[in-house]
Amino acid sequence: MSKKTANIADRTSFVGARIPREVRLMIKNVKKCDKDTFRKLLKIAVTSFEGLTIEDDAFDNVSTKLPMEVVHSVYAGIYTILKCALRLSHTTLKSEVFKEDLTELKIPQEYISDLASAVYGSKRTLLNEAIAKHGSHLPNLDRFKWRTDVTISTSNLNRVLEPTILMEMRLSDGAVHNFEVPVSKFHELRYNVSYLLKEMEEMEKRSILKVQD
Repeated sequence: MSKKTANIADRTSFVGARIPREVRLMIKNVKKCDKDTFRKLLKIAVTSFEGLTIEDDAFDNVSTKLPMEVVHSVYAGIYTILKCALRLSHTTLKSEVFKEDLTELKIPQEYISDLASAVYGSKRTLLNEAIAKHGSHLPNLDRFKWRTDVTISTSNLNRVLEPTILMEMRLSDGAVHNFEVPVSKFHELRYNVSYLLKEMEEMEKRSILKVQD
């Protein structure tokens, strides 16, 4: 195994540890698609990410040869690939890595070039701005405070002098959430998080992204 191949096998593809269903269907049908049709579908997908209106009959004139279900499956795959790539900065997902991952997914080279042009071309800044403006986002964690406390008296005698951890989370939308966690539960949470991180590291080392012909 070459060093380049080993590096691909040792990391997770930009589409995720599990290949999205839309991408799997695209891989199956994209070989039926000619370059002109593929570029038309790619243009529609880019238009969608720009936040512009897509006409109702946009897909009707894409191809006169392919069944509409094939056209839709290829478009869904293109859209999913762009969505996965654009959520990462161009410094996090470099162009050569993007192309290597698409090659590993068995996407024809002639289409890889078109996808790379859409993700890393002159419209990238515009696409980032449109996604930031129109995309839905969950609030971020803005501030986190915690302190320990000890219950001196309570109606539940089992909790007398039991230390607890009081936490306060302030989110970017201004919401404040306070909650209390017993030390025993905190250690349980710490163990489970550590276990999940270890499992994720093991998963990333496995070559599970190879698509069979």
